[in-house]
Amino acid sequence: MQLAVVVPVLNEATSIEASLARLRPLRARGARVIVVDGGSTDSTAAIAKPQADQLLQSNRGRAQQMNAGAAAAIAGGADVLLFVHADSELPDSADRLIDTALRTSGRAWGRFDVHIDGPSMLTIVSVMMNLRSRLTGICTGDQAIFVTRSAFAQLSGFAPIALMEDVEFSKRAKRISRPAAIRTRVVTSGRRWERHGIWRTIVLMWRFRAAYFFGADPQRLAQRYHDAR
Repeated sequence: MQLAVVVPVLNEATSIEASLARLRPLRARGARVIVVDGGSTDSTAAIAKPQADQLLQSNRGRAQQMNAGAAAAIAGGADVLLFVHADSELPDSADRLIDTALRTSGRAWGRFDVHIDGPSMLTIVSVMMNLRSRLTGICTGDQAIFVTRSAFAQLSGFAPIALMEDVEFSKRAKRISRPAAIRTRVVTSGRRWERHGIWRTIVLMWRFRAAYFFGADPQRLAQRYHDAR
């Protein structure tokens, strides 16, 4: 398996060096790391460049950035694409776990369980996220979504929407197969939950998910999300 790790970034100068350093074990085993900057106004790109196999510039927007990274990965011969947020930490054996999950399940895509780092309340949130994902087959970007090259091409990548691109992708990917759910956890930062209040963030995200489910425009939801923050 030739794995490519795609990391979309925007103004992550304070943390990107440590984030990319954690990917060195995967790079040592042959994975390519592609960082896609969405127009950072800080030193993110300069810090990331020497620690990545490829640094790309893209229009801002996580979906567009991930699609740009995926295109470069596929052009470079990647068999499997793994999308990782800049504030998330993969398990050291992520590449082996993905290879095993895809080969043994016969599925075309999947995700990890997630642990949100922070107060104990966030542990409960993590458990509920993993349970909901296992029941519904809907995955979030925090869970480090991975997908085979052929399935990604069949799905035409992520929809170019401003919010809920992970949910929308999951809905379409489920038509190909259920996701392979790896129980080993990705650890993601709880900074946004703590910064804006844990309960407030929970309620906000559920409101937006419900609105999206009932047909709300993702662009308007994104504007409301940023206004609420």
